[in-house]
Amino acid sequence: MEREQNRREWVLAALEQYEGKLSRYAHRLLGDAEAARDVVQFAFQRLCDARQGDVEGRLAPWLFTVCRNKALDLLRCKGVAVVGAADHGEAALSAEQLSREVDPAAAAEDAELHGLLLLLVETLPPSQREALDLWAEGFSYAEIAAISSRQEGHIRVLVHRGLKTLREHPQVRELLSEEPVGNALRGVP
Repeated sequence: MEREQNRREWVLAALEQYEGKLSRYAHRLLGDAEAARDVVQFAFQRLCDARQGDVEGRLAPWLFTVCRNKALDLLRCKGVAVVGAADHGEAALSAEQLSREVDPAAAAEDAELHGLLLLLVETLPPSQREALDLWAEGFSYAEIAAISSRQEGHIRVLVHRGLKTLREHPQVRELLSEEPVGNALRGVP
């Protein structure tokens, strides 16, 4: 009974920690919020069936791999050969995301840059877009390689090329030149 309770707590902790991240990732892959919820639900159902010892220490990559594989299966069933587009509806920062101490002008510039980057990421090739999505979620190159079934060196190239393309876009360059040092795109590989 105690073992079952520990397992339940483990799954619930994983759900709390990764549900949002997986939902965003699946939504970007599929371009459909409802399908993304189904894919995430599938991933957590698989987690419930998995042995904790088999997943321990690599939970995030495991969940993202299951999520990605199910999303790709759905796309294949629909006859889509390319990973789907993401929603552009989250381009502006919400009021809750902004600290009361943030300079409103800086927040507006950040929101403008964020929105522009979301739109520009959509123009990247699907493989670069996916690698950047996972990189932005905090995964290492090795973890992204495992999730996407690619070589780590290939992931490094995809992330580098994607970031370089974003940095070189004229609108991004203009916004970055006006922003204070410390912007997320500066000093990135």
